[in-house]
Amino acid sequence: MKITCSRKQAVGRADRMLYGHFLEHFHRQIYGGVFDPSSRFADEDGFRADVIEALRRIRTPIIRWPGGCYVSAYDWKRGVGPERVPAYDKAWRVEESHRFGTDEFIKLCRKIGCEPYICTNAGTGSAEEMSDWVEYCNLREMGSFAKQRIANGFPEPHGVRFWSIGNENWGGHEIGSKDADEWGRLVREAAKMMLRIDPTIELSAASIDNLDWNLSLLRAAGAYLDWVSLHGYWGNTRDGLVPDSYDTVVLHTGEDISGSIGRVRAYLTALGLEKKIRIAYDEWNLRGWYHPNLMEIWDRRRLRGEDEAFYRDRVLGERNKNDINAIYTMADAVFSASFLNTCLKNCDIVGMACFSPVVNTRGAIFTHPDGIVLRPQYYVFELYANLLGDTVLDGWTEDVPTITGRVWDDEKTVDAVDVALTVGEDGRCAAAAVNKDPAAAQRVEFAFLDGSPRERRIHTLNGPGVDSYNDVGREEVGVTVSPWEPFDGKVTLPPHSVNVIEMR
Repeated sequence: MKITCSRKQAVGRADRMLYGHFLEHFHRQIYGGVFDPSSRFADEDGFRADVIEALRRIRTPIIRWPGGCYVSAYDWKRGVGPERVPAYDKAWRVEESHRFGTDEFIKLCRKIGCEPYICTNAGTGSAEEMSDWVEYCNLREMGSFAKQRIANGFPEPHGVRFWSIGNENWGGHEIGSKDADEWGRLVREAAKMMLRIDPTIELSAASIDNLDWNLSLLRAAGAYLDWVSLHGYWGNTRDGLVPDSYDTVVLHTGEDISGSIGRVRAYLTALGLEKKIRIAYDEWNLRGWYHPNLMEIWDRRRLRGEDEAFYRDRVLGERNKNDINAIYTMADAVFSASFLNTCLKNCDIVGMACFSPVVNTRGAIFTHPDGIVLRPQYYVFELYANLLGDTVLDGWTEDVPTITGRVWDDEKTVDAVDVALTVGEDGRCAAAAVNKDPAAAQRVEFAFLDGSPRERRIHTLNGPGVDSYNDVGREEVGVTVSPWEPFDGKVTLPPHSVNVIEMR
């Protein structure tokens, strides 16, 4: 494969928010994840210091919270102040203690050094409740909610810049789902009220790569929006335990990812909004969360007189299987890198992405009583966030090898090698190069039209095989770094690897 480029020919400037994350009140993400006052790793505020350090290490730029499906029945006012009254969580069918609320989220973000991104309740909530939340967070002292924040011990505004109106309200699975016309009207009215509280905030709204949904939303509320929110989970699992094979996973890395971006780009362009509104892929992962028996099965069995054992064991108990670390392999790393490469190569329209979630469930970090496990996808963020430049170059590729296979009844062909080439402010280039081939090394040749680098150093994320994973007491997947060596423009990428090539 050969890639030809010039430092003068760029796709655009990549926003660091492409390396963001997502946190929801589901299973052990909050309680027992980032927040665990009983842990020996807890700091003075009850946060896991080891998790915070891991998030600093990957320079986490932004975290979206509190949902997710959870937010569509969430009353934010129950999660602030000295008296936190537990309530039933209608999304995930557990009792929510409200010990972790808005102020705790802001504290967490400050400790990490990232931007807070709040997703509002557009399910059971109202436009007024959304704007009240902005008042609590962002007004200095005017209004009852700003005064409440001050009384709660936060005299300075939280200054939350990024806000999302709703979560997946296009879907029947969501509490308070809407049709396209309802959604456009609600987003418009909520945006108007939120911006009257603080006109400096940036607003997103739940969307999908559907023509009718986007036309209704953008015609009604496009004048008020800075972002449209997309979500994507690509890999299927049987009972949450048997993941797609590596060979199947790599077939999700082509049109499956880029297609949604291309379609939404077209909708924005058709309405003349492509320079105003960007895409926030604010939930994405290879593997959808495992939450079986959540709805109908439990309801039917209860009607037959079965007790809470089914709910305890087959609903809540099954969720623990999300945290079987053997599920998360080099397939997750290769997919995650391919996703980020696609975002980088579309950085003129994609400005934010939030890996879902940041900790436990399908997250990049796993917590246990004696520490944390860094799953393979964590190291993708470590490489990309710390080594890639902010300007993405527009390269011309030739002789790209391909992989062909079947996903269900469809035959798919994808590039075996995926490269995103960047340049930093110092003029140094860094390429993110993914070799998806499970067995064969691949060679890449770089040709610069405006002067070739003379040295290169390669950071390679890999494990012994495609199914390699990390666990407590087991570290199969990690990063190796070559020394600086003379560079003739050619590099060899090991099988099933993620690489960042520094050039100078």
